[in-house]
Amino acid sequence: MSQLKRGLFISFEGIDGAGKSTHIEGLAHLFSEQGRIVVQTREPGGTPLAERLRELVLHEVMDPLTEALLIFAARRDHLVNVIEPALARGDVVLCDRFTDATFAYQGAGRGFDLPTLSLLEEWVQPKPVVPGQAGQQPTLRQPDLTLWFDLPPEVAAKRLADAREADRFEAESLAFFERVRTGYQARFSASPSRFVRINADQTKHLVWQHITHQMVQRGWLAIMVNSAAFKPAGMRTDQRASS
Repeated sequence: MSQLKRGLFISFEGIDGAGKSTHIEGLAHLFSEQGRIVVQTREPGGTPLAERLRELVLHEVMDPLTEALLIFAARRDHLVNVIEPALARGDVVLCDRFTDATFAYQGAGRGFDLPTLSLLEEWVQPKPVVPGQAGQQPTLRQPDLTLWFDLPPEVAAKRLADAREADRFEAESLAFFERVRTGYQARFSASPSRFVRINADQTKHLVWQHITHQMVQRGWLAIMVNSAAFKPAGMRTDQRASS
């Protein structure tokens, strides 16, 4: 029962078109139905300042270091003003992307220096020190669980075709997104206990079953997996993810 009351941080990762959005909404609904307060947020973004920085990152041309600095600046504001307060209250935080995306997009995709990203991660993401635990060693704030929606870039590109006007990242080449996928694989391999790889190249219904099974298995949702109960509104069992 104590697990159900502590703050919980779940991130959703993957390239655009992998289908994260539908499942974030669905999972928020399930947690809310079970009495949890849910904070849905995203990166870059999540605060007024971070959303302004997001617009710059998505639409202004800049070098990789500037891009990384803006993303980590947005992340710091997001952590201080949204994520850490929510976790301290015992809320569930569902975040569309977090630091793994920075290592995948800016690191692997852009080819930016990984040790520099790791240093920025250390500066920006220390866990708050718990009062009364003077000997506590600082550790990084990372999600309790990261759901990686893994999808071949060519499939993602077909899903996004004509869906919306592409931003600076969505307009990148398939080769760029292959590198991003490799970056996610590296993060997965480095922290396998934190990650769950989701095969996003299947129906939404099967993806949803995989996600909710993981929640029940960890004791975070106190309901049995059921194909009727675990289906976001409007989802057809044969429908594939597109966002």
